[in-house]
Amino acid sequence: MRRSAESSQDLPLSASPASRAGWSTLQRLLPYLWEYKWRVLAALLFMVAAKLANVGVPLLLKQLVDALTLKPGDPAAVLVVPAALLLAYGALRFSTSLFTELRDLVFAKATQGAARSIALKTFEHLHALSLRFHLERQTGGMTRDIERGVRSTESLISYSLYSILPTLIEMALVLSILALRFDAWFALITLAALAVYIVFTVQVTGWRTRFRREANAQESAAHTKAVDSLLNYETVKYFGNEGFEARRYDENLEELRRVRLRSQTTLSLLNAGQQIIIASALVAMLWRATQGVVDGRLTLGDLVMVNAFMIQLYIPLNFLGVIYREIKQSLVDLDRMFELMDRAREVADAPGAPALQLAGTQAVRFENVHFAYDPARPILRGVDFEIPAGKTVAVVGPSGSGKSTLARLLFRFYDVQQGRVTIAGQDIRSVTQASLRQAIGIVPQDTVLFNDSVEYNIAYGRPGASHDEVVAAARAARIHDFIDATPEGYATRVGERGLKLSGGEKQRVAIARTLLKNPPILIFDEATSALDSANERAIQAELQSAARNKTTLLIAHRLSTVVDAHEILVLEAGQVLERGTHRQLLALGGRYASMWALQQSLAVDDGTAPALA
Repeated sequence: MRRSAESSQDLPLSASPASRAGWSTLQRLLPYLWEYKWRVLAALLFMVAAKLANVGVPLLLKQLVDALTLKPGDPAAVLVVPAALLLAYGALRFSTSLFTELRDLVFAKATQGAARSIALKTFEHLHALSLRFHLERQTGGMTRDIERGVRSTESLISYSLYSILPTLIEMALVLSILALRFDAWFALITLAALAVYIVFTVQVTGWRTRFRREANAQESAAHTKAVDSLLNYETVKYFGNEGFEARRYDENLEELRRVRLRSQTTLSLLNAGQQIIIASALVAMLWRATQGVVDGRLTLGDLVMVNAFMIQLYIPLNFLGVIYREIKQSLVDLDRMFELMDRAREVADAPGAPALQLAGTQAVRFENVHFAYDPARPILRGVDFEIPAGKTVAVVGPSGSGKSTLARLLFRFYDVQQGRVTIAGQDIRSVTQASLRQAIGIVPQDTVLFNDSVEYNIAYGRPGASHDEVVAAARAARIHDFIDATPEGYATRVGERGLKLSGGEKQRVAIARTLLKNPPILIFDEATSALDSANERAIQAELQSAARNKTTLLIAHRLSTVVDAHEILVLEAGQVLERGTHRQLLALGGRYASMWALQQSLAVDDGTAPALA
């Protein structure tokens, strides 16, 4: 889902049709709630009980007012009747609050549970998507989509269950009471006012929704730019572009300010229109009730009851515009997160795929592999080679020749378009990705670390490893002395993406965690490219020891690191140009020999040339 800062402005307006961001979104939400069906049913019962108690308050208030219109000299009635009514009135008021709190208490677990389940499922799905998706995504915008989606789950449930549904129940009860106790005009006036109010609110709020969507788009764009800029802090500093980044960020903030001002202006118009409708209906109802009292058809208590009903009914309606807007926006936000969940997996396990079966060390084979990230630009063209069980095969060649693509295909970050990749004779597309990746360890060319401790990052190779095992891996990667010399030792935090460490230190951490994983198949993708020559030679011995009796793919630019490989492939323009041992390729006098001669001459100039022939 490619989302640039610019394109994200348009996404909320066209992300999904209204129907999609409506009933279908609610239907997808219901199963998460239905996991707590007994709590849902109990909450609904408490909600109905709260509304019954709430509607009973004006009825009791009428009785209380009428009871106070007794003739003078009737002390028994004045002492007994109002006292009982007052107690009943207080009990109903308390019952309304009690049932409301019980509803909230019972339903809280369902609300939080549903939000947690949706967030977890989205997180797991994002990890299941292909590398292509994660290379194209905008982290800031996507995280905002997830954040708003999770928050909207709670808002949607809260507004619908705690506001809309109770108001509808209360409206039905009040209209029934007015129609039964008084003439039909009371119910008709109330119903007409409600209809005008709801139509007005829905229409105006629907018109206003686009301002909220535009605001969300600008907020996501601003957040994306801010996160992207902060993640590239060093690059910003290198080129002195702090002012440029601030201006880019401010452009979105300025547009966000304008959209929010338009939103506030239209909100004021909405509130004013709602108050006019409510005031008109209230005046009409009280005028009719007052006429009824004057004519003797109604009591003073009836007048008080009608007024209490109207106030009680219109108070929640005052927030209908906000609630309706929030529900619509919550549906849109939730739908955006469901869109992430609906994102098709480019690389998926076949139905019923078995786990990769390995008995000891097994061979890896690339059979006539063709692959292209973009059909217009082929990367691999019929690559065919085998890494025998327990042997090391090195791949060398110029940048862009497809070396790192081999590692990505072996890890099944992408599927080949033609040919196949097998491990122990099993096509890796036919086995589960989890079992495949469990069997492979990699030291990548570009090491990215978690913003946590050094120990956490090394132990990530095998969660649950003991401290002693972590230390042993660090020693093997020649980084223990450095860690031990820091004030906090293995508790030292490495910073965002490991930026507190040098390139060589990050690479040694990556080597340590791969050694700790100890898989049967290893990939070293420029594993020592960030190290100086002295450390490279020292770690090279450790890597050779780690690769002993393991099937190893060694991708390198420095030819001095591959001289001991059982076979060396020279890859150029996606094809295997030469293959053989180091000495065979030198004797061939081809591409490998010229690369070796060039690197040797450069190493001699630097005084770092190894004694190799």
